[in-house]
Amino acid sequence: MTRIDDVARLAGVSTATVSRALRGLPTVSAATRRRVLAAAEQLQYAVSPSASRLAGGRTGTVAVVVPRITRWFFGTVVEAVEEFLQDSGYDLLLYNLGGREQTRQRVLHTASLHKRVDAIILVATPLRAADVHALTKLELPGVTISSGTKVPGWPCVRIDDVAAARTATRHLLDLGHTRIAHISGDPDDELAFTTHLDRRRGYQEALRAAGIGPDPSLDVESRFTIDGGTQATAELLARGEPPTAIVAACDEMAMGAITALRDAGLRVPQDVSVIGIDDHDLAGVLGLSTIAQPAAEQGLLAARILLDPLGVRAAAPHPGAVPAPRGADTDDRTPTPVILPTRLVVRESTAPPRAH
Repeated sequence: MTRIDDVARLAGVSTATVSRALRGLPTVSAATRRRVLAAAEQLQYAVSPSASRLAGGRTGTVAVVVPRITRWFFGTVVEAVEEFLQDSGYDLLLYNLGGREQTRQRVLHTASLHKRVDAIILVATPLRAADVHALTKLELPGVTISSGTKVPGWPCVRIDDVAAARTATRHLLDLGHTRIAHISGDPDDELAFTTHLDRRRGYQEALRAAGIGPDPSLDVESRFTIDGGTQATAELLARGEPPTAIVAACDEMAMGAITALRDAGLRVPQDVSVIGIDDHDLAGVLGLSTIAQPAAEQGLLAARILLDPLGVRAAAPHPGAVPAPRGADTDDRTPTPVILPTRLVVRESTAPPRAH
């Protein structure tokens, strides 16, 4: 079995220099690094991940914090992150806040993360000023996923929620709909935080661009769940004349909307068209038109970006990723967000309005 001193002897350097060269530290000259790498390759020497971590004071673990792991988006992201971390020799430590304030305090404001992880990924986790301060004090690298989660100095990977809702609404307008309703997240629901505001903005922008003023009676708030979509649509129908189409802020709400419409004796899409945002795993089965967001790719790219400063692997951009323009959501300390593209997926739940 080849040992580190065998590599040092062949390369003509000390074992400490071999260790620094193989860990990619900047204190080794390029010529010496090439000599060490050539010797290691010739002797087929492989660095022990556990030994390397011990030498560098690392844990080999990345914390991933999510609001609720049972929701489709969070579960999809976490699965992609875990797969990438495992392939890179890292473990994942999952923190599921579950809407519990005690858990939030324990994870973000105590020593739970200190010396237990090398880095942090926050997935659509609403943060208060005190939370941001606590995370900054940890002095750990981190990445956020979702526009509503910001920590100074941390990169962000997300989609453009405004554009996604705008595209969904424009699809209905192109079909000939003008009485278009919108069901979105309750502002008091932590799972929605800024996402519902951005998606409502996209819906309203598309209407105004078509010369249609948003009607408050066609905009109902509820939770980002199937039950929330059912309740929002039932309330919408109780307000009077039903819309000819509904933009749901997420696919789960869209699924609830379809249930409520059918319970009211209305057909989808003959009487009311429905479109969501996400491309949930069940969207295809249910024939739901939607705006597909690359949930797994967001997790994968976030993990790649995160491990780059740890010297594990260079980050590679998603083929369709674009940097966000600098604006209100960026500052000099925070890298420009990386925005992944969304796409319209037309299925059976949307059609031209029925002629009267």
